[in-house]
Amino acid sequence: MGRGRVQLKMIENKINRQVTFSKRRSGIIKKAHEISVLCDAEVALIIFSHRGKLFDFASDSCMEKILERYERYCYAEKQLASNDPDAQVNWTFDYAKLKAKLDLLQRNHRQYLGQDLDALNLKELQSLEQQLDVGLKHIRSKKNQLMHDSISELQKKERSMEEQNKMLTKKIKEKGKAATTETQQMQWQQQQQNHQDVATSSDYLIHPPVPLNMSNSYEKEQGGEGSRNDLNLTLESNCWAHHSLF
Repeated sequence: MGRGRVQLKMIENKINRQVTFSKRRSGIIKKAHEISVLCDAEVALIIFSHRGKLFDFASDSCMEKILERYERYCYAEKQLASNDPDAQVNWTFDYAKLKAKLDLLQRNHRQYLGQDLDALNLKELQSLEQQLDVGLKHIRSKKNQLMHDSISELQKKERSMEEQNKMLTKKIKEKGKAATTETQQMQWQQQQQNHQDVATSSDYLIHPPVPLNMSNSYEKEQGGEGSRNDLNLTLESNCWAHHSLF
């Protein structure tokens, strides 16, 4: 025995209704995608839930293109049905209605610009003035909001630049201290080197090297008394030069 036909009616339970809506919505969107791929068809699906939430699907993500094509198709259908006298009357009525609305909008626009005010009485002028005041209030409010946002953004940039400036100043001071320390170390090393050179020179003057030939002559005593006198004279000259330097 086959399954009987199920009568369709609104589900009373809200939870079950929401679950069924979610499942059926996913299923119908899946079917729309499948038919667009399998049959190379342009499909547009629009769903509004009972709470007014919109769910839509369009093949190739071109909902506007499909809707525009739909409107052109509907317009062509209306053109084909324009031979009907009743349809012609409806088109004439719609045209007159839209024309009157356009004239009203154009007149209001000119009056907002301060033109075509001669036909207005005092009450209409007061109403127009109130409308302009309300519009000015909205414009000034929007302008003040934009200016406030701009000032806030500039203040944020200023604080950011101040922080960057502080960081750069700190780095410059650290590099300056490092350079000063390095310079002081180099000066101290140079002074130590100068003191060492002076000490070496003093030691050389206090203990001058004895020439080899004089030392041999002195040790062998081959030069007699004259050689000894020459040696003593050389030593005395070196000592006198040392004392003259200090």
